[in-house]
Amino acid sequence: MAGRIKDEDIAEVREKAKIDDVVSSYVTLRNAGSGSMKGLCPFHDEKSPSFHVTPSRGFFHCFGCQEGGDVFDFLMKIDGLTFTETVERLAEKYGVQLRREDGDGPTKPRGPNRSRLVDAHRHAQEFYADALGSPDALVARQFLDQRGFDRDAATLFGVGFSPRGGEDLLRHLRTKGFNDEELVVAGLVGRGRGLYDKFRGRLMWPIRDASGDVIGFGARRIFDDDRIEAKYLNTAETPIYKKSQVLYGIDLARKTIRDTSRAVVVEGYTDVMACHLAGVTSAVATCGTAFGDEHARVLRRFLVDDDRMKGEVIFTFDGDAAGQNAAMKVFRSDQNFSSQTYVAVAPEGMDPCDLRLKRGDAAVQELVEGRVPLYRFALENIVARFDLDRADSRVDALREASDLVASVRDKSKVEAFTRELARMIGIDVDVARAEVRRASSRPARSTRPQQRQVQPVQQPQAPPLPDLRDPRFALERETLKLVLQHPQVVVRSADGLGPADFTHPTYRGVWQAIASTGGPAAATPTWLAGVRAAATDDAVAAAVSGLGVEPLLKRGEPDTDYVHAHVYRLQEVTALRRIEDLKSRLQRTSQVEHPEEHQSVFAELVAMEQQRRLLRQRAMGA
Repeated sequence: MAGRIKDEDIAEVREKAKIDDVVSSYVTLRNAGSGSMKGLCPFHDEKSPSFHVTPSRGFFHCFGCQEGGDVFDFLMKIDGLTFTETVERLAEKYGVQLRREDGDGPTKPRGPNRSRLVDAHRHAQEFYADALGSPDALVARQFLDQRGFDRDAATLFGVGFSPRGGEDLLRHLRTKGFNDEELVVAGLVGRGRGLYDKFRGRLMWPIRDASGDVIGFGARRIFDDDRIEAKYLNTAETPIYKKSQVLYGIDLARKTIRDTSRAVVVEGYTDVMACHLAGVTSAVATCGTAFGDEHARVLRRFLVDDDRMKGEVIFTFDGDAAGQNAAMKVFRSDQNFSSQTYVAVAPEGMDPCDLRLKRGDAAVQELVEGRVPLYRFALENIVARFDLDRADSRVDALREASDLVASVRDKSKVEAFTRELARMIGIDVDVARAEVRRASSRPARSTRPQQRQVQPVQQPQAPPLPDLRDPRFALERETLKLVLQHPQVVVRSADGLGPADFTHPTYRGVWQAIASTGGPAAATPTWLAGVRAAATDDAVAAAVSGLGVEPLLKRGEPDTDYVHAHVYRLQEVTALRRIEDLKSRLQRTSQVEHPEEHQSVFAELVAMEQQRRLLRQRAMGA
């Protein structure tokens, strides 16, 4: 078995794989000043960006969830890769030839790695695209033509055709060096009495992630004798394909979404194609599942603008009952977006593909521009079920709609919704407010019987650590930022620092990690990653990455005076604590009964006072 990748090759990959370039494939980043960039964290839900990237140091850190590290840590976390897989993936992308040391390396994880699965999908997409031009794909080409998609459109979206034979793709991928296990795990080949192509005789859409890698396929039924009745088949869950997190078209739409702060969510592959060809290039669609919270998280990464999201998310729904139900589901989860959420319903219930075919590109653009707020669409659907000419129906409409308004978790929106509801029903707004308040106060009913709970014996717990941003530790925080970010500037001044200078346990752990790597004098371009790796626990590791990217309080490069004002002042504070301890001990020591001990403590106190004065002078620039 091949040995481990050589350290110098890993270092070359880290140098060439710029962290801002890699992260930008997943998160929209904006300049945050002081050489830092920020965006919405991809690892937890948030509305204001707390995810920072510092390109000059090759580090990222989220001040919300405390995830952090270098470019390898980012990809390992977001794509679930091993370290070796991450290095191999980046090496391939940035043209680094990896060499391995002699001898046995670490045991490889079970199953094919991500890069192999992605490569298999890439070859499959090329195979399907070539097959679209074959005589057997005539029906597939006719299907596209009838929906207004020519050869160029098929090429743009990578549309292809899966031959009907049953083993055509399997044989092709075997010639490319893929083994059967890789193809089964990838979801491209099924296993029954034998191996067979998962998709046979279908029109194929490649599904790509935000970085452009093909990770799955959507397959449409086009032959009447297809034994599988389902109109669409999608790739099953695989190590690289999670349907709850995939948005078709995100690779093409992400730049427009970022630039315009607008995303359009449609219902199918052909709708995405129609929108893009009509000039609505921010369109995406889910893949065989309803729009959910995970999809919302994907969109939010690209909708960030400065310190908040202030873009638009526009859903296109059919006008039928299913479309209305889908709209109501989105309305109830609308708190996932701090952006404005809208609905666009085409005339006569047409989807964007049909609309473009019958009325042209301009009609698709008008559909999106004619959007209406989602809350208004939802309320109108409720109110429309009642005869508002009757007083009792108005009461019923108010009661049902008030339940919906009261269920909105973003309470800042409730007043606007209440006013809109009063206008729709034709009642006084105070009456609507009163009903919404009653709806809010009604307890949720539970059908589960209450049972007596036996309370476990509570074990004493250690008190929680103070907040790292507590003003008491501001000097420790800024000093560590100087050491981690500018080791070459503090290398001489930091000689006297030690664990005792840091009173917060986490900051003390950071210093110990620094010391274990040789201190500032041993700093290299990858030193920060080494310090994080030396951290004793997750909290310390998170603090290292956070301190490594957080801007200094002083703008620009720190000068010697700024360094001395923090490093020597921190040591002076430590000396003051020691002086207080010595004074207390001196008061408890009898000069008559223990004269030698008293004299020793007194001498140490005098020496410490002299040390404190010297540190104060240095801190002030003397």
